[in-house]
Formats: sequence, structure tokens, C-alpha cells
Amino acid sequence: MRVKRYVVDSMPDALQKIRTDLGNDAVIINTKEIRSGGFLGMFSKKKIEVIAATDTAIPAGGAMTSNAATTGAIPKPELNVVPAAPMRFGTAAYGAQRERREQPPLSFPEVPDVLPVTGQAAAAAAQPAGATMVKPREELLMDEIRQMKEMMLKLTRQGTVQEAVNPVLKELEARLLRQELDPLLVEELLMNVSKEAEAEGAELTEEWASSSLKRQLEAMLCSSKNKSIAADTRIAHFVGPTGVGKTTTIAKLAAEQVLKHHRKVGFITSDTYRIAAVEQLKTYATILNVPLEVVFSPLDLNRAFEQLRDCDLIFMDTAGRNFRNEMYVSELNALLKSNGKSETYLVLSMTTKYKDMQAITNNFCKFKLDKVLFTKMDETDSYGSVVNLIREFGLQTSYIANGQSVPDDIQELNEHQLIDLILEAGKS
Repeated sequence: MRVKRYVVDSMPDALQKIRTDLGNDAVIINTKEIRSGGFLGMFSKKKIEVIAATDTAIPAGGAMTSNAATTGAIPKPELNVVPAAPMRFGTAAYGAQRERREQPPLSFPEVPDVLPVTGQAAAAAAQPAGATMVKPREELLMDEIRQMKEMMLKLTRQGTVQEAVNPVLKELEARLLRQELDPLLVEELLMNVSKEAEAEGAELTEEWASSSLKRQLEAMLCSSKNKSIAADTRIAHFVGPTGVGKTTTIAKLAAEQVLKHHRKVGFITSDTYRIAAVEQLKTYATILNVPLEVVFSPLDLNRAFEQLRDCDLIFMDTAGRNFRNEMYVSELNALLKSNGKSETYLVLSMTTKYKDMQAITNNFCKFKLDKVLFTKMDETDSYGSVVNLIREFGLQTSYIANGQSVPDDIQELNEHQLIDLILEAGKS
């Protein structure tokens, strides 16, 4: 007798290998579930151990052929193997576990529970009591097939239940997703948490995992570059879509430069499309006692710069129009050309959907964007879009506005405070 052990992903795979190696007369002796791989008791992969045997003394298919000639052919079930769903290899163990949970259940064949009564079986039943009963090989084979059917159905039912996930990682995943962090980034962060815990032999508690997440986010967001307007900057351009608060932001920063740094400031606005836009900035200019110039086209820029030649710093407000309009994009690009050192700030509202933030940033990246400025922080409890944007586009952070009060409701973005808000505000 020849005995062989197989470790496979599914019973159809086992049947195929057994038939290839041992022939059609092979008999399955034992099957059981085992787990392999993984770490820290998590993410192990479910396998099936199958032990099969065949009587090497009998040629494969010999006895079966003779019996089939008298009893009729026994139907062989066709096993339909559903291919596994594709896996994203960039997410490693944590992402792979989520992919396995989304695989469709296997489809199994219908196997008859009762073997049809044949002439040989009827003759055996008619033998007198006490006579030696020899069970036909066909019936043994059908018994094994019925056992495999029951086991495969059992495995299918079990496969629909999600595998146990570390509750700390599960809670942190839900918290980060509520903050609208990119799902792929969340998987990457949690995978690194698991790897760090395994490497250091640390217990995966909420405090330890949160500390690991903070370190990763700080490395991603924190920068030693200057966030505020540089002392030698001559012109500060502010660009962005409509309604994000560019004019109010300019007024806040201008007040800071005048009152705190005692710099002589001037305003230029090209926002002649919005009703009362010029009057709004003119009101701020009157309060701060600073000059204001209005330009209707790029041809007016030289005149405006000449009028403001005595100013230390010029704030230029641009019109917030449809960022998808190519004509507006080219016009705005012409307005951003100036003499002397300049900085260009992309102004975005934190209430904007991240998908729209991506489209806006992609369009304005055609210019020389130096920094990104976020507004309306007080109008949202979701801060993940800031992390997504900085990670995807590599922009330098600057200020963040959290209200409409001029000049108080603006400050330099504090990455540590932002990370704390993401991890704390995401709690259910």
C-alpha cells in the first residue's frame, strides 16, 4: 500500500493531486484543517491536510473497470473551482487577510447520497445471514465522496465567518477610516504597527499601537522647513477654488505682518469676477491702512507693482473660479509672474471632499506651488484629508485657519496637534 500526505488550499486541489499521483483507485484515509504562516497568532492561513492511499498490488483502474462493466458506470462529479480573488501584494499580511475575507464561497457538486441498486449489490443482499459480506469498491468510493462533500460544505460555511482579528488593530483601523484616511495608507500603517510589535516582542496594546502610529505619522508630516512667510519674500500669491476663504485669509496674514512684524504691506487683487470682492478687500485695506491696487489683466501688473514699490510685502488675491477651466488656468499662470522673490500658497478648505482636493491640487500643480494652507478647520471633525494630500503631493504645510475672526483665527499648522486630533477624534 502506498500512502501520501497532501497540504492544500481546497479539497478540489487535493482530489486533482491524488488522482494524478495515486490514480483513480486511491482512497482518502483522513482529512483535517491546519493553519500555517502568520505571526503573533494572527493572519495565519487556513490549509487542509489530506492523507490518501492506494493498493499498489492492484493496477490503477483494473478492478474498477471490471466492476464497472457489470454494474454500470458510476457518475464522476465535476468539481467547479472558483478562482481566488486577486490579492494586492503591497499591503502584506494585514491587507492579504482582508482580501481572503472577500473571496466568494466555493461551489460544490451535487453527489448522490444513495448508490443505485445494481445486480451485484442485489445478489450480495440476497446472501444468507452469516455469510461473509464484502463491500464493493464502488460503494467504498461513494462513501469517501460523500465524506468529502460534507467536509467541503462545512469548510465553506466556516469560510464565510471572518477570521479573528486583533481587537486593537480593528479599532484603530475603524478610527482612521472614520477620519477619512486613504484605506491603502491605513493598511500600510497598521501593517507597520504589527511588524514593529513582532520585532520588539511587545504586547500589542492600544497605547503601544497608538504610539507607533504617531511616530509613523510624524515622520510623514513633520518638516523642518519654515511654515510662515519668509522675511525676504516680496510677493505672496494666494490661489485656489472659489469659496475657500482666500480674501479673509489674506486679511489675517496681513494684519499679522503689520502688527507683529511691523512690515509695510500692500494688496493687489485680480478678483473682479465676484460681486463685492474688491470692496471686501478694500475694507480690510482701510482698517489696516494699507494701499490696494486692482488689476484686470496681466498687463496691469507692472503698473500695480510700480505703485506698491515702497511696500515690503505684497499680498496678491486671485479670483476663485472653476479650476477645471483651462482658460482660467492659463490666465492665472500669467498673473503669477512677478519680479523679486515670491511664494505661492494653495488655499484649500478642509470641508472639501478629498477626491475634489486631488483634482484641484493636480490642476494647480502646474504652477510653482510653494506651500498649502488649509481653512475652515472649525467646520469639520475629519482631518485625514490633510495627511492624504501631503503624502500624495509632498506639499509643504504653512497655516491653518479655524474661524472667521480677523486676525486671530489663524496659526501655523501644528503636526503633533493634528495627529492627536486624528487619533482622538476618530474614537467612536
